[in-house]
Amino acid sequence: MRDEDTRDEDTEHTGEDPRYEAVRSRDGRFDGAFFFAVETTGIYCRPSCPAVTPKRANVRFFATAAAAQGSGFRACRRCRPDAVPGSAEWNVRADVVGRAMRLIADGVVDREGVAGLAGRLGYSARQVQRQLTAELGAGPVALARAQRAHTARVLVQTTDLPITEIAFASGFASVRQFNDTVRAVYASTPTELRAATPKNGRARRTATPDAGIPLRLAHRGPYQAGPVFDLLEREAVPGIEEVGGPPGARTYWRTLRLPYGTGIVAVDERPGTARTGSGAHPGGWLDARLHLTDPRDLTTAVQRLRRQFDLDADPYAVDERLGADPVLAPLVAARPGLRSPGTADPEELAIRALVGRAEAERLVRRYGKALDAPCGSLTHLFPEPAVLADAEPGGTLGALTAALADHAVRLDPGADRDDAQDALRAVPGLDTRTIAEIRTRALGDPDVAPPGADLPDSWRPWRSYALNHLRAAGKREF
Repeated sequence: MRDEDTRDEDTEHTGEDPRYEAVRSRDGRFDGAFFFAVETTGIYCRPSCPAVTPKRANVRFFATAAAAQGSGFRACRRCRPDAVPGSAEWNVRADVVGRAMRLIADGVVDREGVAGLAGRLGYSARQVQRQLTAELGAGPVALARAQRAHTARVLVQTTDLPITEIAFASGFASVRQFNDTVRAVYASTPTELRAATPKNGRARRTATPDAGIPLRLAHRGPYQAGPVFDLLEREAVPGIEEVGGPPGARTYWRTLRLPYGTGIVAVDERPGTARTGSGAHPGGWLDARLHLTDPRDLTTAVQRLRRQFDLDADPYAVDERLGADPVLAPLVAARPGLRSPGTADPEELAIRALVGRAEAERLVRRYGKALDAPCGSLTHLFPEPAVLADAEPGGTLGALTAALADHAVRLDPGADRDDAQDALRAVPGLDTRTIAEIRTRALGDPDVAPPGADLPDSWRPWRSYALNHLRAAGKREF
């Protein structure tokens, strides 16, 4: 996808443009896939914006919010285009642009700069800048800036955290930079944004030391929370995870190791819903609360939860492809929006996929780092690979943790999936079934077939989702 002006020759001659049709019909299925800006107002919106549809001649399209902001447009206060789920395209794509977008979302540019991003991708900073700008209309700095601005707005409007604390929690290096960016993106100061938010709405979501930072983790289309929480409950490792409450109203808690500190998160099973466009299935959100020892970890923690709960998926594309198959059609109809859960910690997932739940519990008890402030049954962090490699160097576990510790196996959001799979195959004793699970969940690959499974090519590129449908329906185990 690339940033394109509306004055495209083909659409000028034919008068047809599927993007403009999506805007005219306020189709929420395209929220996050592209953005449109109106030259006469200087505002950019999501496709499902309920405002009066602008004239075609006044509209420009952008692949990212950052590109719209870079062209001088400010975010619409009515549809909040910066709040849409991330483009599902970055989940699927394995090229450098897709990998870069996943790393930027994880906060790598904020922590390591463009040079750090380029180093992780194996390219020069100039090459990364050129590729992102050519395809998305914005470079890594602008993309990271747009993400910081969105985080800042959410915290300003949904919490009573001090403005200074919000500035650093959003990833800004200074309060001045924070104020300048918010003013440029939203045409308001942080104080004005907060004053415009209904106080009764903010009071219900006040951030306190006990309640943590309350957030809404947005998703597009339908979301089948039940199967996700079923999986989390089956896999929960005592000490680092807990699932409580009755089905349909469960809460998932877990500890997080983050770049600057640690965190504890709680995510509720019952999704909120909000209609985003006429005729479109409502999108919605999962309510979450984050307790962080360092507020600078907020953006990274949110993105890792989004990957764990597969919140940036495009259920419309998945269901359309799989629903056309006679075997899967009734399963898709029964569970529209079924997700393929990932993980908040790829290295932890790889180790757990190898050893199983019971052994993972033993590793936590023996080698996990105790939290400075335990929260109920949450007492530890999962042990780091380097700790396990030193403590238990023998066998496949020792080989895997050593490979993770010295980065012979990379599973971060920017890792090349094929390279990671090749590196996993080089780990002595690691079987192909475990590697397939790691590729699916730690690397977020939506199109993985387990070894020995003869799956139709018509299920591509969503074979991971197809398998989840079969498992959820109890049709087949691989």
